[in-house]
Amino acid sequence: MSDFSVIFHDLSATKGFPSELLKRKESDLSVFLDRVKPIIERVKQEGDAALQHFARELDGVTASEMTIRATEEEFDEAFAVIEPDVMDAIKYAIGNIRRFHEAQKPEDSWMIEVQPGIWAGDRCLPIDSVACYVPRGKGSFPSVLNMTAIPGTVAGVPRLIVVTPPAHDGRVDAGTLVAARLIGVKDVYKCGGAQAVAAVAFGTETVPACAKIVGPGSPYVVAAKRLLGDVLDPGVPAGPSEAIILTDDSVDPVLAALDLIIESEHGPDSSAWLVTSSRRVAEGVRTALETHWAAMEAKRAGFSRAVLGGEYGGIILTKDFDAAVAFTNAYAPEHLEILTTDPMADLGRIRNAGEVLLGHATPVTLGNYVLGPNAVLPTNRAARTHSPLSVHDFMKRMSFARVSDEAYPEAARHAERFARFEGFDGHARAVSSTRPMPKVAPR
Repeated sequence: MSDFSVIFHDLSATKGFPSELLKRKESDLSVFLDRVKPIIERVKQEGDAALQHFARELDGVTASEMTIRATEEEFDEAFAVIEPDVMDAIKYAIGNIRRFHEAQKPEDSWMIEVQPGIWAGDRCLPIDSVACYVPRGKGSFPSVLNMTAIPGTVAGVPRLIVVTPPAHDGRVDAGTLVAARLIGVKDVYKCGGAQAVAAVAFGTETVPACAKIVGPGSPYVVAAKRLLGDVLDPGVPAGPSEAIILTDDSVDPVLAALDLIIESEHGPDSSAWLVTSSRRVAEGVRTALETHWAAMEAKRAGFSRAVLGGEYGGIILTKDFDAAVAFTNAYAPEHLEILTTDPMADLGRIRNAGEVLLGHATPVTLGNYVLGPNAVLPTNRAARTHSPLSVHDFMKRMSFARVSDEAYPEAARHAERFARFEGFDGHARAVSSTRPMPKVAPR
């Protein structure tokens, strides 16, 4: 460790890396699980009354009255206050994200003939009801609304709703309401945190119960999803933000420092690492960060300082680029930005990451807002087995098959052998000579 405020791990003389560097804030949810249990139970028992209580106690709502469902008047007022340039940005993002997810949507159905007379296929259907969670605690996130609601509308989910924490005045962020209306989502509910997850799991007088919830959230949201995983599908495991900026010696440290700040400014529970084999870049980034922080708004700079000077972020110097790649794959970051001489070639070396952004003209900021691929990504090493949020997360597959009379005897003979071998007499009898099959007319 250095004496600088930015944590510096010099691994240039070692072959591996300490396993504790892989940890995130959400790695140990025990304290959060204990805290959300009574919240979940109160929402289950009291419904809307509990949501109103937690809006005041946890979200700091001071308004004397608050409707849980956003009204049409609130939508109209949101359009009146959004600046034209912000409106243009929201529309630009919606167009790109919609085009990407429309291309991603699977066929309604497909079928192949696996043997003569044996047909099998899939039908792809939208899930009946999905809730999109849009966080609010450390800012306003119409971008998250775009990333969660657009694939849901492309998939054709019949009941697609939004849950999001209210501000102190009991209102929803104007940008979120504008994006929702532009996308076609009419139902936005003012509840956040564990109470929102409980509301869509059990339903309240106002909030409908849903089959699934998607979207990123705090460790409290992650804990609630885990506890309620047997009641509703918790979706892609998306917790606090995390990123790795992976570089060789070719990058400008000033640029790399800019991009390291992006995810670290989300909040003190985020994770952000510069991973490099270049001491020049490592030292240069450490110096450049101070300059960038001095030019930033104080709150966000403070979040970034806390992350990069804490347990879950900083600078890692490896002995060579192979070691930097090895750490990146072990970490399995939510966001990965590759700043090297040939990022497309280096992409082939990455196995575990939610998204990979290639080159100096593709910072994480663009991926978060406007490029098209989904920015709701697996966190806490879940990228080893999970994928980004997509149209597929709002759909389900139903397999089907049909066997012709001519193909039945051979298929039945093999199936009966399987059933006898595995000891299932009923299975075997159903495809044995006992089955009263209609006679096939000669052709």
